[in-house]
Amino acid sequence: MQTFIHYFLHLVFPALIAWLFFRKEWKKVYLILLLTMLVDLDHLLATPIFQANRCSIGFHPLHSYYAIAAYVILLIFRKPFNIIGIGLLFHMFTDLVDCLFTFNHCPDCLVGAPAYELIRSISNISI
Repeated sequence: MQTFIHYFLHLVFPALIAWLFFRKEWKKVYLILLLTMLVDLDHLLATPIFQANRCSIGFHPLHSYYAIAAYVILLIFRKPFNIIGIGLLFHMFTDLVDCLFTFNHCPDCLVGAPAYELIRSISNISI
């Protein structure tokens, strides 16, 4: 289920965002939102490139808290920069959801993760 939700949020939900909020040009906006997934190229800088149970948030340079702050700033600019900001922030949200799934399945797997305290805090919130 984690994999399905991860890819649904990366590939399908951006189409819904584009259609709901940018209906006149939803196809162009959807393409921009998909292109923001290029942010994952920073995974190539990690050793090893892929590691099961790795939380991207705070680990990779373009998934750092500084980068996320820059993505928030993009929201105040005009198109296409605000759309790029939306896409990048939604990408970070999707990766955070993935980290939460991992944490809930295996809390010890993320003990060394830079976002461990954030993930633990969010996991402890009772609804």
